[in-house]
Amino acid sequence: MCLSAPVSFAASGFLVVGGAFASWKAWNINRRYLPIALMPLFAGAQQFLEGNVWVGMNSADPFTVLWGALGFIFFTWFMWPIWIPFSVYVLEPPDSPRKSLFLAFALVGTAFGIALYVPHVLNPDWVNVTINRDSLAYEGTMLLDYLMPREMTYVIYLFLIIVPPLMSRYLHVKYFGLTLIAVVTLDILLLRYAYISFFCLLAGLGTLHLIYIILRNKCARECPMLFA
Repeated sequence: MCLSAPVSFAASGFLVVGGAFASWKAWNINRRYLPIALMPLFAGAQQFLEGNVWVGMNSADPFTVLWGALGFIFFTWFMWPIWIPFSVYVLEPPDSPRKSLFLAFALVGTAFGIALYVPHVLNPDWVNVTINRDSLAYEGTMLLDYLMPREMTYVIYLFLIIVPPLMSRYLHVKYFGLTLIAVVTLDILLLRYAYISFFCLLAGLGTLHLIYIILRNKCARECPMLFA
């Protein structure tokens, strides 16, 4: 998280435990829930990696900063544009006309994520982490910067992670899309000095809503034939 290593590790533990419990419940209730059940766990892993970025920054250890940052942005730029539309795809009923569209979102997210993340692995000097107002700021070069303004990259990214939940058949999955919109709005208005770090923290905490969906089997209301 953006504040300190102990806070990052505490958030990590909280999300990993919640995600592990949700995954166990999904396995027993309906395995279609499993992809969304894993999202809090992934968010916890991401916070753990950011905790290690803090450890590296505090000890002036560039290697720890680099591997922690590469792990953190793996989830940010590669995992989420793929996993969120894929999770919606798995949940969607087989007869839904939007199901193939969600798969297309996931495939586009895969190509987009590769273009965003792999160049950082090949060019570690593109990874630039600084401390801004007691928060971690990830500012570095992106391959797509050579093709389009950075703002357009962000628009595509947000489209890939927000639109699929909003288009879901299930009401509470739509609510999760609204949660992401609220996170983005707060991030832009108040937290721009470390927007990537704060966005991932707040969106990670937003995945707690997904645990609620699983525990209460909320998809059964709209699709009882699959989730009853």
